[in-house]
Amino acid sequence: MLFAPCCGSCGEFIIGRVIKAMNNNWHPGCFRCELCDVELADLGFVKNAGRHLCRPCHNREKAKGLGKYICQRCHLVIEEQPLMFKSDAYHPDHFSCTHCRKELTAEARELKGALYCLPCHDKMGVPICGACRRPIEGRVVNALGKQWHVEHFVCAKCEKPFLGHRHYEKKGLAYCETHYNQLFGDVCYSCSHVIEGDVVSALNKAWCVNCFSCSTCNSKLTLKNKFVEFDMKPVCKRCYEKFPLELKKRLKKLSELAACKASPKPVSLNST
Repeated sequence: MLFAPCCGSCGEFIIGRVIKAMNNNWHPGCFRCELCDVELADLGFVKNAGRHLCRPCHNREKAKGLGKYICQRCHLVIEEQPLMFKSDAYHPDHFSCTHCRKELTAEARELKGALYCLPCHDKMGVPICGACRRPIEGRVVNALGKQWHVEHFVCAKCEKPFLGHRHYEKKGLAYCETHYNQLFGDVCYSCSHVIEGDVVSALNKAWCVNCFSCSTCNSKLTLKNKFVEFDMKPVCKRCYEKFPLELKKRLKKLSELAACKASPKPVSLNST
């Protein structure tokens, strides 16, 4: 209380290391850049218009006042014509691969704020998005033989991201269920989903193999089994035998009428 200095930021007594700067005393953790809030105790600082700034912020403020750019590599003002890459400015001799230092081209790859040439980037094993061709640093979607940012893996028709939902592939493109159905799909009459495997065509409808079953007892059916159509659904022979006699007669009559309509009528030719 008698001798410990007070911090110019938090106002608390400073016990231990004291940073003396800007005519004041500071805790090491309280002496920060006034723009980006980075700790300055071990970085050093630059006085700028009465503010204590880190060197990169000072250079940016200086460049702003001069109407110039700041190099993203060295953080110094670019006096000559800058080299621009994705809206960032560089000294021409600083636009180089972080690993091998070779001069970069428009095919440069950016990863965690650093630039790499294509060979060095590929050696790092970082996946490249099949849509935007940029590195994927977070979650990766593996589909269609490529890797994608989650937000860039979209339906080829409506361009909405799948975001973990199921997709359907056709000729190297991915589609949501709705548009796959509209464009290509056989939809199962029973479950209303796109049929991905074998299709059972029966009763003028399409069915999944697992969905084609007796509508009464749910036993699985194949086209080799005998079944009867009832209410537009298949009924196995065993369940059909349990139907009332009058209902069976009516179904048989309907079946015969349908067969007559389906068969072509003979055409008589009157000779003149």
